Amino acid sequence: MIRSVVLDAGLLAKARPDLIHVVASTISDAFSHELVAAHERARVAYVAAPVLGRPDIAAKGELNILTGGAQEAIARVRPVLDAIGSRIWPMGDQPPAANAAKIACNMMITMAIEAMAEAVVLTEANGLARDDFFELILGTLFGSRSYTIYSGNIASHHYSPGFKATLGLKDLRLAREAAADAGRSLPMLDAVHARMREAVEAGFGDRDWSAMAALTIGDKI
Repeated sequence: MIRSVVLDAGLLAKARPDLIHVVASTISDAFSHELVAAHERARVAYVAAPVLGRPDIAAKGELNILTGGAQEAIARVRPVLDAIGSRIWPMGDQPPAANAAKIACNMMITMAIEAMAEAVVLTEANGLARDDFFELILGTLFGSRSYTIYSGNIASHHYSPGFKATLGLKDLRLAREAAADAGRSLPMLDAVHARMREAVEAGFGDRDWSAMAALTIGDKI
């Protein structure tokens, strides 16, 4: 749908000369390159600005915004980005770099979720409560926001959206397409994609994407 509107409807050709088109969607590498070419043909400035942050973070205007595009264009739209984000992270002059970074970040979050789930399988089998294990890892090796947020979901068996598993599966598909475009095999990506697909097929599609952990651990939700 996005492709048909932007590339086929001729909207770019009708744009004002001073227009800057900002795209905050999580899109594929291939589509991002198509958008670059389409905007160049139409002589319209294009900025990729995908965001990191769950809905509660967005509601506070505290998103992390990954930008790619001409620095002059980014500077002009900065007041708009500042209104929704707490920090802007420049990813360079090429919009696809920002889109690739967003896909890679989401891929790594799912890897963290699966890593915690598999760790719980080992530790609970030997009598260690998951709260105690998570206190250990958050206080030593893995104190990042993703581990903090999703360990809380796993510890409390609370998998309400957040970020739906169906959307996580879509983003992992985009990551696999990017890997294929790069001519590389990414085995960890293939594993979490398969697990997320299993979670969606098990009926967890409308749950938070950390519900993938429930499938691995065997929690009933």
